[in-house]
Amino acid sequence: MQMLRTWLTAGRTMMLIVLALSLSGSTGAAADAVAEANSLNQQAIHLYQTGHYAEAEPLLKRSLAILEKTLGPEDPKIAALLSNLAELYDAEGRYADVEPLYKRSLAIREKALGPEHPYAISNLNDLALLYQQEGRYAEAEPLFKRSLILTEKAVGADRPATATSLNNLAALYNEQGRYSEAEPLYERSLAIREKAFGPEHPSVATSLSNLAGLYHNQGRYPKAEPLLKRSLAIREKALGRDHPDTALSLNNLAALYRDQGRYAEAEPLYKRSLAIRERALGPAHPNVATSLSNLAALYRSQGRYAEAEPLYKRSLAIREQALGPEHPDVASGLNSLALLYKNQGRYAEAELLYKRSLAIAEKALGPEHPHVATSLNNLAELYRSQGHYAEAEPLYERSLVISEKELGLENPDVATSLANLAELYRDQGRYHEAEPLYKRSLAVLEKTLSPEHPDVATSLADLAGLYRAEGRYAEAEPL
Repeated sequence: MQMLRTWLTAGRTMMLIVLALSLSGSTGAAADAVAEANSLNQQAIHLYQTGHYAEAEPLLKRSLAILEKTLGPEDPKIAALLSNLAELYDAEGRYADVEPLYKRSLAIREKALGPEHPYAISNLNDLALLYQQEGRYAEAEPLFKRSLILTEKAVGADRPATATSLNNLAALYNEQGRYSEAEPLYERSLAIREKAFGPEHPSVATSLSNLAGLYHNQGRYPKAEPLLKRSLAIREKALGRDHPDTALSLNNLAALYRDQGRYAEAEPLYKRSLAIRERALGPAHPNVATSLSNLAALYRSQGRYAEAEPLYKRSLAIREQALGPEHPDVASGLNSLALLYKNQGRYAEAELLYKRSLAIAEKALGPEHPHVATSLNNLAELYRSQGHYAEAEPLYERSLVISEKELGLENPDVATSLANLAELYRDQGRYHEAEPLYKRSLAVLEKTLSPEHPDVATSLADLAGLYRAEGRYAEAEPL
């Protein structure tokens, strides 16, 4: 039986801006004020990078207040600090606070520097990334496209900045399951970076990893593996074996192995990735929580529940401490631990966690975010597994409506929602209602994924199982 993917935060890599605050023309108190603002910003960046978000915030606010008083509210340097504060709030999951900061930063830069200036384009891209993160795909796409057009016009079609814009638009399409649109953009981005930087540059490793991720999502595992291995080799050589980006490559390759059932190959990679992050970032960093959760998921897949549980709990504790109890990543951690309890038959414990996860997701992301659809689906699955069909059905239906609206009718997650609702109908003997859902789910998966993807095989098996339950053996056999 399929479930919607367990979602983890691993999208954009954010880096606060180191201000280059010129002191030319500033004397006395003004120069001292600008220098103090720069120092506060630098301290905040260090705290941000080490996961100390709550301590970074007052420093950034003080720096911003100093510059606004010294330089005025529309100086381009103000825009840089606004973006930094926005990225900090983004990391904390405070999305409602992020948008007005990015918009103000964009307005300042467009007025002072012009809409085609790289800094203004960067703000446009940041705003698009925020919308993508919030599941506001229809709002994100035109901003990504505008960013790409402006970048190509400003620097040329074969420059690294254009490669970044191509990559970002491709990532949006990839997240929506629009794989055929994403692939040529990823390929063009990779080609630009290889030509501009050479075949062993870290940016090339990023493009290789992104294209591999697309292949992974489609179930094109033989095409993904060599790209992930090459990405890992580049990062080890260029950045070192203990760099956080090397840990990311190890994690991605391990995930590919896990999804193929190659658990013995995945485990040492997950463990090495975790060790690198603990050394480089400290044991309480949110990225360490992600590594712990990934290793726990591997153990859960193998039925090694006693080993998975303490890792899930430690991961959840880190996220609650570093990000706050109502962050979307906390919802993800609760969802993962609940799934472990469900697999163990610990239904009462799982239900409490699923409900808390759903409440956090609805509050932080809004009631129609795809992650809310995931939480609804997972709670419905828990009820279905206990035979609580009346409680499960409206959750499945709401999950499906959200997924269709936010992701489109031909997204793999929509196919999963259709299959899960069909499974509920089949369990109740409502075969005539189940069949069209199974068929539509299969059609979506066959269109969007490779024929070898495990979800396609599962969908065929589900439909065959329905036919057998109805005594339609001749129709079931070829499936």
